[in-house]
Amino acid sequence: MDFLPLFFNLNDRQVLLVGGGDIALRKARLLKRAGVGLTVISHAVDEELRALLTDDRDEIILGDYHSDLLEGKTLVVAATDDAELHRQVHAEAVARNIPINVVDTPKLCSFIFPAIVDRSPIVIGITSGGQSPVLARLLRARLETLIPKGYSSLGGLVGRFRDRVKARFNSLNDRRQFWENVLEGQIAEKVFSGRHDEAESMLVSAINRGDAGHKTGEVYLVGAGPGDPELLTFKALRLMQQADVVFYDNLVSPGVLDLCRRDADLIYVGKRRDHHTVPQDDINALLVKHAKLGRRVVRLKGGDPFIFGRGGEELEELKAHGIPFQVVPGITAASACSTYAGIPLTHRGYAQSVKFVTGQLKNRQQALDYKELIQPNQTVVFYMGLHTLPQLSAGLMAHGRAPDTPIAIVSRGTAVDQKVLIGTLADIAAKQEQAQLPAPALIIVGNVVRLYDKLAWFGETAPSDNITHALGMVRSKARFTEANVA
Repeated sequence: MDFLPLFFNLNDRQVLLVGGGDIALRKARLLKRAGVGLTVISHAVDEELRALLTDDRDEIILGDYHSDLLEGKTLVVAATDDAELHRQVHAEAVARNIPINVVDTPKLCSFIFPAIVDRSPIVIGITSGGQSPVLARLLRARLETLIPKGYSSLGGLVGRFRDRVKARFNSLNDRRQFWENVLEGQIAEKVFSGRHDEAESMLVSAINRGDAGHKTGEVYLVGAGPGDPELLTFKALRLMQQADVVFYDNLVSPGVLDLCRRDADLIYVGKRRDHHTVPQDDINALLVKHAKLGRRVVRLKGGDPFIFGRGGEELEELKAHGIPFQVVPGITAASACSTYAGIPLTHRGYAQSVKFVTGQLKNRQQALDYKELIQPNQTVVFYMGLHTLPQLSAGLMAHGRAPDTPIAIVSRGTAVDQKVLIGTLADIAAKQEQAQLPAPALIIVGNVVRLYDKLAWFGETAPSDNITHALGMVRSKARFTEANVA
């Protein structure tokens, strides 16, 4: 290693900052967050830097640098555009054994500022040893997306109770097991959800019980989005990474599945029209069973679990058995497929409202309220309606929707083989009979479909006949582990 990563306790220490411009301001912000008293020496000082130096330990000196300023300083930072001055400050700091950082000059640095992910008291520093600061910043940005802000509160909670846990558990192994269960279980999830009082109460109870090995199961109902793994939420990814078992349905893409924890059990419980691999009641029972075994269960659903996903039914069963759960929304197919097809669901000049309708109703006994679906300036989106497309289009026309109303079928939205079929209520069934676009597919009805030719952005330009639109993206490899769950 060119630089050994260390963490300085600079609270109430004095630091010298040579320079008063933009670069000096960036360094000053970091140093003040560490609680230092800052002395700034420069001929001119940025107004934001002046405003930052507000306590009695801070000092601004307008003038030339001189070595006497090093007296009593714990750290020195040189941040000017004067290379000769930088060399002087470096030589004099090294002579006094004071650590020094000279911006953008690694060979003159005895320490460097890493790219920082701040979840105080949890702090992560990333450095390239001065070789590629941009790469370090990019890695920091990646970590920022993976580490919730809630880790700051979680670290604080652990710190407040560390001594009590140490007194409660004599064995180092027991303490380690206890904290692993806390940090990977419900208490941590309460903190991440902002329910800090509940988290602290649960932690106190766990300490009082002394149950280092106790672990309660929980179910996470997670929306997997429309298929593109990059459309997952940060929270969905975090919970998928810590799951012990994942129950997934037919609409969850391989790329999304591949982001689940590597050693998690992946169990397929998907449904297709007229073919349910596992009946819904059995899925409910499986969720309860595995949670009662103390496992962290992810129920992964395509799209959003509360939009035609039966998420409410599953939660009712969990609630009846006293199983704790969380729900993570996902990007629903209507939003994703319309976006990737370049068809806005609402637009000032075309539609001021939108309706989501399922073409696959419970027990297939309810009739659609077509009067509600033919309102002017309204977009109607049908989920799971491909198999009843002739009846849907005929029903809309029979109740007053114009035959030339534009309609789009978006097949396998956001995936590598996404296709879009454009027609009207009068001819869409015949076009689909010829094109045979596969399910899953979304049907969009309304004047907003007219914007397709103008706004389609994802993949190739639409063909001139407007029959199909092939869209492209990189397919992610995934692993599938199908299990017998009967």
